[in-house]
Amino acid sequence: MNLALHTSALQSLPLLARGKVRDNYAVGTDRILMVASDRLSAFDVIMGEPIPGKGALLTQMALFWFDKLGPKGLNLCPIHLTGDAPESVVAPSEVPQVTGRSMLVKRLKPLPVEAVVRGYLAGSGWKEYQAGGTVCGVPLPAGLHNASKLPCPIYTPAAKAAVGEHDENITFARTEQMVGPDLAARIRSISIALYEAAAAFALTKGIIIADTKFEFGLDADGTLTLMDEVLTPDSSRFWPLEHYQEGGNPPSYDKQFVRDWLETAQLDGKPWDKTPPAPPVPDAVIQKTAAKYQEAWERLTG
Repeated sequence: MNLALHTSALQSLPLLARGKVRDNYAVGTDRILMVASDRLSAFDVIMGEPIPGKGALLTQMALFWFDKLGPKGLNLCPIHLTGDAPESVVAPSEVPQVTGRSMLVKRLKPLPVEAVVRGYLAGSGWKEYQAGGTVCGVPLPAGLHNASKLPCPIYTPAAKAAVGEHDENITFARTEQMVGPDLAARIRSISIALYEAAAAFALTKGIIIADTKFEFGLDADGTLTLMDEVLTPDSSRFWPLEHYQEGGNPPSYDKQFVRDWLETAQLDGKPWDKTPPAPPVPDAVIQKTAAKYQEAWERLTG
């Protein structure tokens, strides 16, 4: 956990893609080894400095939620895990790169939709609400404040973007055009059910899940399957319940600490314009962020 892995370098498997955090390798034609690095991305830009232990924590948290929400738990949706050990598909010398930070998963046809569910008004949603009373085009009641709990969770999908590009908020009608009305409706209903179940559990551990995003794919039989990471501090906004107060910005367990620092950071004597390259992240910010991820994991799992 203390040795940071910015980029994996497996030679025994062909590299499929490097994402913002995960390096994906092909295992035959039907499986993928997903290795969660310690890379950190903010504003869709990958930072040069890794967060020690982050990849392992993200992986263990995702496995925790897959177990709780998938077929072994509430059985809300099929999941992409194969049940096989990641260490079984790499060379012995490469085992340290994958242990604790990897998932061996089914190779799915990914759907081009980020399934975003919001239970609270925050971030860009709060800004949009102030301007026009909506969040991603969804009308909301008047009189809400920053960090207000919404009357019920809302589904605000986004179109997936390439690495380095910003995801684009889209309407539900647009998702119907992209994947078809039936599949779009199933993604929405399952996403809201997943969020509600996870948010209710997290609340018992003193954590508010303000919002999150899910990703789905289709298996060879066309079954809608939950994939990638799920309900981690990278894909969700976690707030400590004891510090929650409507009307302000609650402290968070995610990379918001880095985002806040980047908002004031400078590169070459000028405010950073949120395009690569990112300014060097100070060690104090790295350590604080690592501690936030660790605290979220410990609170959720006890």
